[in-house]
Amino acid sequence: MADANFSAAPPSAHPMAGPGYGKRTCPGQPPRTNHDFAHLPPREAAIATYLDQLPDGADISVKTLAKQLPYGQCALGTALNRIQQAGHLRRGRECITADDGSSRWITRSWWSRTARDDGWWAAFTRGDVPRQPARPTRSRAHILLAALGRTAPVLTLSEADCATLAPLVTDWFERGASEDDVLRALTAGLPTPVHHPAALVRNRLTGKLPPPPTPRPPLRVLECANCGIPGRPETLPGGRCSACRGERAPAQPPAPLPAPAVHDHAAGIRAAMSLRRRVDAD
Repeated sequence: MADANFSAAPPSAHPMAGPGYGKRTCPGQPPRTNHDFAHLPPREAAIATYLDQLPDGADISVKTLAKQLPYGQCALGTALNRIQQAGHLRRGRECITADDGSSRWITRSWWSRTARDDGWWAAFTRGDVPRQPARPTRSRAHILLAALGRTAPVLTLSEADCATLAPLVTDWFERGASEDDVLRALTAGLPTPVHHPAALVRNRLTGKLPPPPTPRPPLRVLECANCGIPGRPETLPGGRCSACRGERAPAQPPAPLPAPAVHDHAAGIRAAMSLRRRVDAD
């Protein structure tokens, strides 16, 4: 079957979107298995398997997918809507801040191998779900400590010292410090002589530990998969707005009258009251 053939093939030739755009994998993804999309219909399961294999930044627009898969744009649009309703996909925008302090809104297509409910996606929009774990830095910390003696021979450490002290260096890296930051903290103003290198390194790593960075919540907005209108997550269950779900919009209160119309209306009331007084007097 076409579904099985294309879903099993590695999508190495799939086009990438422009820098900063395209597929973005959500945090907290479990390892890939052969049953991740068994709850979807066969066509949707095959397309979801294909999307899951694509790297971040891949162009997953309907037009591009139609050139790669044996389905037309209409069929792919329907399938993506069903995949989205199942909780694997959301589309929207995210505000990105550049190094120079400027910011711009980027179109995003967020992908989750695990089906997520609307509450999870709402939390993700606010930045309340765990981020992807950082790449391991223990080996990086160990290497820095092992090479410390080249920069400051009096701080030469044993293998056991490096293994013991590496988690303290990892704390620095997780708070945004670079190798140069750690080296400066460890080697500046060394006493003469250094009797216990490992103890001195431990004291400096703990005593000079920089504060943790202040987390900045992301700015994200979800959009309806059909019409693209932005909205709060609670107004887009399944990734679609009420109009595209076929629901009637709530009645809107009448718009307030403009000032001239209010004045004319008041004048008419006063004239009617004056006429009524004259009739009563007669």
